[in-house]
Amino acid sequence: MKILVINAGSSSLKFQLIDMDDESVKAKGLVERIGIEGTHFKQNVLGTDKVIEFTRNMADHTEAISAVLEALTDKENGAINSLDEIGACGHRVLHGGETFKGSVLVTEETMKGIEELVPLGPLHQPANIAGIKACQAVMPTKPNVAVFDTAFHQTMPPKAFLYGVPYEYYTNLKVRRYGFHGTSHRFIAGETPKYLGKKPEDCKFIICHLGNGSSLSAIVGGKVVDTTMGLTPLEGVLMGTRSGDVDPAVLEYIMDNTGMDIHQMLNCLNKKSGFAGLSCSSDMRDVKAAAAKGDAQAQAALDVWCYRIQKYIGAYNVAVGGADAIVFTAGIGENDTAACADVIAGLAFMGVKIDPAKNQRGVCGIISADDSTIKVLRIPTNEELPIARDTLEIVSKL
Repeated sequence: MKILVINAGSSSLKFQLIDMDDESVKAKGLVERIGIEGTHFKQNVLGTDKVIEFTRNMADHTEAISAVLEALTDKENGAINSLDEIGACGHRVLHGGETFKGSVLVTEETMKGIEELVPLGPLHQPANIAGIKACQAVMPTKPNVAVFDTAFHQTMPPKAFLYGVPYEYYTNLKVRRYGFHGTSHRFIAGETPKYLGKKPEDCKFIICHLGNGSSLSAIVGGKVVDTTMGLTPLEGVLMGTRSGDVDPAVLEYIMDNTGMDIHQMLNCLNKKSGFAGLSCSSDMRDVKAAAAKGDAQAQAALDVWCYRIQKYIGAYNVAVGGADAIVFTAGIGENDTAACADVIAGLAFMGVKIDPAKNQRGVCGIISADDSTIKVLRIPTNEELPIARDTLEIVSKL
């Protein structure tokens, strides 16, 4: 069965067509600027030189999904002969709250539950819903499965997910830590024991998903015991445009002195902070280039980024009771070998060491020195494959 995996953003749509017979990606693509002048579409058919790329205004996600299906079935540059080859659609959905602890078939009832969680994910959840409804409109006979970013983190104990606010806010409003990047953390949690040569139930490790959005998780026996992101993806370490951890009183102080309302303040924390707020760009590559030229502000941003990750690794080493491994993944974690080395350098007092010869771009697996007290690994993530796997499992039972 071939599964179409959809990751819909507010003005974008990423997609992959995965053949579940061998879990190979047949085609992948991205639609950007949906609902904005100059919508851009690009699709690649893997293992071939087939590319479809164009710019054409698309008003909404339904139009974007239609373009995806047209491209996939294009006679010259498509990946499949007809839509009959697509067995189902799997969708990344940001927030499952406490309602959804696992992936679900999209029905009227589950869709209502997803829509009720919009207040917990107002920036992303509506777009995810739009992606599902677009697939339902364009392919009404195909089953859809919702796979939640928060689901993998639902194994956290109350001591990790409760905030120190009146308990009624948890019971009545479900205010708690949820965690995100769940499909990435789940994939890496499944891959890491293979590299360590251990059974998942015998492993304790820390996953560092580092990209424009970053989060860490503490894993014991294949399950999450803590993670850095909270009620929303804003909490945790410094990111491209997100502030990460901030004293809540900072918000009131800034608002009182600038006249911003709470919506403007949260927009600032989500879209104008992090590397973008502390330095010249939200892209770490630009920040590093500026720092190399002597930009003190850019260097300070890099120092903050590195230090906060080190602090969380130290904390999560406690959370897991002594880690077997520290795992780097995602855009920065997989490709910026120097950044990973800088993070580990701060853990030298713990006896953690990277082997420079192993720490080369493109090298996966164990990159730590033989005498390192904790193994360090680099493993490429695959956020779409868990979505496709869950989709196959659910629709196979229909």
